[in-house]
Order: sequence, then structure tokens, then C-alpha cells
Amino acid sequence: MSEMSVADEAERYLQVLADPRCRPAPRECLACFVARMLPDFGCDTTLRWAQRFRDVRSPTATGLERRLGSVGGYCDCEILLNGYRLARHLLVRDLATDELEAPAEPPTCAGVGRTSTRPCVNWERRSRHDTW
Repeated sequence: MSEMSVADEAERYLQVLADPRCRPAPRECLACFVARMLPDFGCDTTLRWAQRFRDVRSPTATGLERRLGSVGGYCDCEILLNGYRLARHLLVRDLATDELEAPAEPPTCAGVGRTSTRPCVNWERRSRHDTW
């Protein structure tokens, strides 16, 4: 199995960025954008999608990486694993286990201001003591 050359990797990256799905929708928040990108494009252990969001929507948000790191989001998947989770009012109860879980279909983004890099009201900050 041959390794992908740097040129091939760069070409693939540019193709992904050219894909219209890889642009934030109007009023889409950072968390909803990252959550939308991860199933199709995965996490490469960087803040690729968070930075893409910032570059397109709010290029002057130079503290984004530091702010996400402060909530445990050092890569795209960690934003949703450590930093933010779906708000409780959006969770559904699994009748078999009686536990709250994310719905099968992600909710539509509640929207944010045009240059905001904050999550919409569909997301809440995780605490260290989360049990659901």
C-alpha cells in the first residue's frame, strides 16, 4: 500500500474545500457546522472544520483555537466530545434504557449572527460531571 504524496493530499484537501457542502450555511453556528462535517469528512486530529468555519464567516476571530482549547476542543471531534453537547431539550429518552440520547436526525441549527463563532442555543457547555 503506497502512501499518499503531499501533492495528492493537498489536491484532495482542495477538492474537499471546493465542495459546497463544506461551507457554513447562512446563520449556521460553529457547533452545528462541525457536527455536520464530521460524519462525512471525519476528524483529522486538527481544528480543520472549526478553522474553515472561522475563515469563511469570521476571519478576525483570532482567539478561536484558544477558546475551543479552553473547553477541551483541541480537534474538531473534541469540540463535541469535551466542549459542547446537544441541549437537554433536544435529547430523546431511550425507552429501553431510560437514558437521554441524541435524536436520530440532528436538529436544524437555531442560527447565530453572521460573524459569530459561538454555538447556537441547540448546544450547551459540557461540565466535568455530565451524566447524560
